[in-house]
Amino acid sequence: MAGKQTDGRIALALQGGGSHGAFTWGVVDRLLEDGQRIDSICGVSSGAMIGVMVTQGLVQDGPAGARAAMRRLWQRVADAHALSPLQAAPLERWLSGGWDLSNSMLWQGMEVAMRMFSPAQINPFGHNPLRALLEDLVEPHLLTDPRAPRLTVAATDVQTGRAVFFDNTAIDVDVLCASACLPFVFPAVQIKGRAYWDGGYAGNPPLAPLLRPDPPAELILVRAQAAHRSGVPATPTEITNRLNEIACQNVLDAELAALPASVKLRTYHADDALLHLPISSKMNGEAAFLRELFEGGRAAAGKPAP
Repeated sequence: MAGKQTDGRIALALQGGGSHGAFTWGVVDRLLEDGQRIDSICGVSSGAMIGVMVTQGLVQDGPAGARAAMRRLWQRVADAHALSPLQAAPLERWLSGGWDLSNSMLWQGMEVAMRMFSPAQINPFGHNPLRALLEDLVEPHLLTDPRAPRLTVAATDVQTGRAVFFDNTAIDVDVLCASACLPFVFPAVQIKGRAYWDGGYAGNPPLAPLLRPDPPAELILVRAQAAHRSGVPATPTEITNRLNEIACQNVLDAELAALPASVKLRTYHADDALLHLPISSKMNGEAAFLRELFEGGRAAAGKPAP
């Protein structure tokens, strides 16, 4: 691949990270505001949802449409969280000093339940709140419009452990739920007889779809999880989270090391915005928190990228 010539395309790679994806929203919003062209996108989890909104919005009304579509997505997240029981009470927020939900009795109960019971036992009916959130936001006719950027959403095949890539013609609500399926919380998502988990396990995000059939001129990588963490995690949830981060990071590092020399890499790091946040904040959809991450992403995009 190293000998191939680039085709002038600009590719966008979007990590997943739950509510931390609002950082990615901010980065992409600023890039679009500044006139950034986007020809292809690959994302997982919240990054996949942003990719869908950007793709549909670009078809509808160019960069302004893409920015508006992303706002609708994250407003929907905030509205859903406002009705969720998983919120920190004023005293709990004061004790945690920020956006940490770990002092919430419901969060503590969830941690215990996830260690003791399977998703099928915790959630026997397979309820996934993402489905209701996304159902009227995904518009397949826009995703398959000839003007749409080439979009790839990745999920992990539970049996093979490999990434499976869904293109514009195959992306729907089921695919997005599969790409964001946390195996300790939700039963695997079934699509055409195959079971899928979060796409981040096989690459957060995978870069291969963005390099085919020919490498792009530039690859823009937006991280929605911290690449480095100080200290050693102590609780089972923190340990599991860090193991997942390390596994995803190693896959991504291997792909980055194999990038053709002809591809310019631009990376927006989330460490400054996310390092101080605990794992529980990935489940925090409070509007003020999402806005804080959004502004952090816009600020990061306003700086020269390494």
